[in-house]
Amino acid sequence: MTLSTITALRTTDIRFPTSLSLDGSDAMNADPDYSAAYVELITDAPDSLSGHGFVFTIGRGNDVQVAAIDALAPYLIGREVEPLLARMGDIWRELVGDSQLRWLGPEKGVMHMAIGAVVNALWDLKAKRADLPLWRLLAQMSPDDLVDLVDFRYLSNALTPDEALTILRAAEPTRAEREAELVATGFAAYTTSPGWLGYSDEKLARLCREALAAGFTQIKLKVGADLADDVRRMKIARAVCGPDFPIAIDANQRWEVAEAIDWVYALAEFDPAWVEEPTSPDDILGHAEIARAVAPIRVATGEHAHNRVMFKQLLQADAIRVMQIDAARVGGVNENVANLLLAAKFGVPVCPHAGGVGLCEAVQHLSMFDFVAVSANRNGRMIEYVDHLHEHFITPTIIRGGNYVAPEAPGAGTEMIAESRTAHRWVPADAHA
Repeated sequence: MTLSTITALRTTDIRFPTSLSLDGSDAMNADPDYSAAYVELITDAPDSLSGHGFVFTIGRGNDVQVAAIDALAPYLIGREVEPLLARMGDIWRELVGDSQLRWLGPEKGVMHMAIGAVVNALWDLKAKRADLPLWRLLAQMSPDDLVDLVDFRYLSNALTPDEALTILRAAEPTRAEREAELVATGFAAYTTSPGWLGYSDEKLARLCREALAAGFTQIKLKVGADLADDVRRMKIARAVCGPDFPIAIDANQRWEVAEAIDWVYALAEFDPAWVEEPTSPDDILGHAEIARAVAPIRVATGEHAHNRVMFKQLLQADAIRVMQIDAARVGGVNENVANLLLAAKFGVPVCPHAGGVGLCEAVQHLSMFDFVAVSANRNGRMIEYVDHLHEHFITPTIIRGGNYVAPEAPGAGTEMIAESRTAHRWVPADAHA
């Protein structure tokens, strides 16, 4: 058999001017421009298939993230594709374990996210070659092969390979039933679209009504800038949605620990479904203190958790009751398989973060794989949905009746339309000076 080769790694700095309409605005990010540090892996295979991935950012600094992805080109260009795709755990360990790259983390920050984008691009290529959507490709892998994807270093005091195998083998006999159920009914979504902090009260109320009409079973509001404003906005949302409809709140890391506790107490009359990112994403013990104080209101976090070790500690400390993985924050699909296994071990539902360009398209595959092959249930699990920028993707997310429709197109959902990549490519103002 003639093997194909990776011939190029192409990157693009893509930015959308969402700050003009305050889409994505919250207490810490007043004027985000949803952006993607985008990577395409080109091969010389006759099928002309390529792998696509990205890191989500919100504007300035996206060029730094692109440079980090570019730095990985020497590790991939000239490599034979088939051995890489056959042993995805090996390439993850090779990139993450590089002795010089590790100094830039280790396993966190811009370099780790760049590795995640490349790993996700390889998974996109692998799924396309298998003619399967990523969620189905993962759900058809054997427990042993799934465990081989995961680096258990630093995890073994919370999750061992044998425990991971036990979780996966328990779900294996009934995978087909859940796969059929998923295709028939989809996966529950909740929407953040009504809740951006920069929206007017009138727009908030209108979007809450539209969310109810669309069949969503939860919404989320951004909070944390001004308590009086938060009280007023929660009153509006509660009046529209009714007394029992779940409304989550998200502070986007705004508060000190004591301030978070006091603020959540002040909003407790509105019965928040959870409070998200109440303090620094790195403060595991702070999250645990908040969780104890505000219970039974749940604490949710994870979109800024930089690796599997941090998720392990959040779970060990009983600091979260909702885990929020991100498709582009950690080291790609492999590390998120580890995160899903950790959540299953600790019995914590996973409700992924998806509030950015392409994140809905990417993370749905992880939740669907989790349901079919890992946690084996959907109780308390839903995927965030934001109605922005889906039209720029080859296989955009489909929402029907408040549920994600299981994608059937081959790949990981991460390929952006070529025309959109060209139209929204960012060029510095002084590039032609």
